[in-house]
Amino acid sequence: MRLTILGCHSATPRTFANPTAQFLEIANQRFLIDCGEGTQTQLRKYHVKFSAVKHVFISHLHGDHYFGLIGLITTFGLHKRTTDLHIYAPAALEEIINLQLKAGKSHLLFKLIFHPLESPKSETIFENDKVRVKTIPLKHRIYTNGFLFEEKPGERRLNIKAIKKHPEIDICDYQNLKNGKNFIQEDGTIIKNKKLTFAPPKPLRYAFCSDTAYKPNIAPIIKDADLLYHEATFLTDREDTAEKTLHSTAAQAGRIAKKGNVNSLIIGHFSSRYKNLNLFIEEAEKYFENVILAASGKVISIDNKTPEKTITLN
Repeated sequence: MRLTILGCHSATPRTFANPTAQFLEIANQRFLIDCGEGTQTQLRKYHVKFSAVKHVFISHLHGDHYFGLIGLITTFGLHKRTTDLHIYAPAALEEIINLQLKAGKSHLLFKLIFHPLESPKSETIFENDKVRVKTIPLKHRIYTNGFLFEEKPGERRLNIKAIKKHPEIDICDYQNLKNGKNFIQEDGTIIKNKKLTFAPPKPLRYAFCSDTAYKPNIAPIIKDADLLYHEATFLTDREDTAEKTLHSTAAQAGRIAKKGNVNSLIIGHFSSRYKNLNLFIEEAEKYFENVILAASGKVISIDNKTPEKTITLN
């Protein structure tokens, strides 16, 4: 799993700070999460191919989370894109985008396929044979969702050393073994699959929690996630402001990570009021140990092919 932070600041784009956008690669699937102003520039800057963007997830309709989308779509149009683009977002976004395209008399060679989100409950909004995506209902001033990206269990791995002890097992039997089936010998004797294979790597999970007030009841949804992104707009010195604006503090993000028993926490969406962002790390670490400070261009990779999942930062 590989997560590229394209932008991680709140409200408005600034010279060295971009609004929220992330690019996630998980199980060979690729997803753009939020699309703040300037996202297409960030995609270019951090070498994410436009052709890799096929599914876009928008948490809510505050501008710093979607104002970059119409620009990205029209650029795709100028590039003569023909591949469909799926957009998972609050229902009103379809009307907004279509109005913008109509006003500009823009003609696209590809389809925009909108998947409107309206449910106040967690629901599955995307699923294929490799990945499932669920919403995480959040608490903000308007309808807002986070997203949980889950790998599906992979195939079992062949134990070639054990298989070679049974010459009757042919190469054509390997796929059945990978699928978890036992091997049945000609005399009817069953060789248990677990004696011939290893368990697949444990599936990875990434939870993205966009703008939200402190909401501890999301803990069961994000439970045991390998990586959690949680907004931390303020420090506790402005907890009253966080409460009024339905945002979170770094301390609250740390508490959510602890309640959800996640492996690592990324914090972002920092208010421009703060110049020393290391204070966010210090505050969150009072409640949770493994804290990562989001920064444009930062890449977080997790390898689950080793007994101990390894996380690397670039």
